Amino acid sequence: MSTTQLTLDEIYNLARTALLNAGSNEEMADIVADTVTKAERDGSHSHGLFRIPGYVASLKSGKVNKNADPKVEYITPVLVRCDADHGYAPLAHSRCLNMLTEAAKTYGIAMAQITKSHHFAALWPETEALAEKGLVAFSCVNYMPMVAPFGAKEKVYGSNPVAFAWPREGKPPVVFDMATAAMAMGDIQIAARDGKELAPGIGLDEKGNPTTDPAAIDPNTGDGMILPFGGYKGSHIAMMVELLSGPLLGETVSFETKKLDNNDGGPPAGGQFILAMSPELTSGTPDWGTGADSLFAKLKSFEGLRLPGERRHKNRLDTGPRTVNTTLIETIKNLA
Repeated sequence: MSTTQLTLDEIYNLARTALLNAGSNEEMADIVADTVTKAERDGSHSHGLFRIPGYVASLKSGKVNKNADPKVEYITPVLVRCDADHGYAPLAHSRCLNMLTEAAKTYGIAMAQITKSHHFAALWPETEALAEKGLVAFSCVNYMPMVAPFGAKEKVYGSNPVAFAWPREGKPPVVFDMATAAMAMGDIQIAARDGKELAPGIGLDEKGNPTTDPAAIDPNTGDGMILPFGGYKGSHIAMMVELLSGPLLGETVSFETKKLDNNDGGPPAGGQFILAMSPELTSGTPDWGTGADSLFAKLKSFEGLRLPGERRHKNRLDTGPRTVNTTLIETIKNLA
């Protein structure tokens, strides 16, 4: 596999130019390019430049509103609703997270429901942003059907990621972002691109047989499916995500979303659930972080153990060039 070194500015400009040339307005192109650049900066390659062809496809097909103008309102003092106007999720976040923060800090807990949104990025940027403002955050989003429920051999659930962030005074927040599938679809696609096999237990082929071939598992290249992590436990968490980011918000579940999508390869329309909590108000003490720090110190006392998010924060201290797949760069340049 051939690779090329790109600076963070070059990554940003490459992504932004492709989005603008596909018709995106400047505000949305700027925000999405920034999200993509941060993913590359932090080593989240499956959510970096790798996503740009999908973004461009959804702009060119007309599925995504090139001039989206999300509208935000308080439904109650602790419920923020954001109609994303069929734009990309990072644009909706830029409009609603400050209102969510204000509500959570005032009342202790608040929820944001984002609808008519196209989420194609990692989940950690929005939960981390809330944690950096002193809030505990949780978010989830469903997608297109690609995961078979435990005991089934049919795609019903999306990869259905969940993200959680815990704030720490004077230190980076502890953040995890994970698919409820055995592996995130983006990582499966990168493995297929790079000619790598997967570990057993990741997915099934079109006949429902176990396989380690990522191309056979990827529903975009075959009729295979991913398995949930942890058997029935991961399967039930995936179901929870379907309900929180679908019916709870007046949006569709993954297998119904597919019926409405134009299959252009870009992100479908859907909902996102975000919960924000003020640990200072809920704990009733300004020393709310003491117990958490004790837990984190205990965990760090084990040799080789890394807190969630540490790798990303370590990576971002390096402001130098990043290694990017050369073929991907050429593909994006051609799109641009």
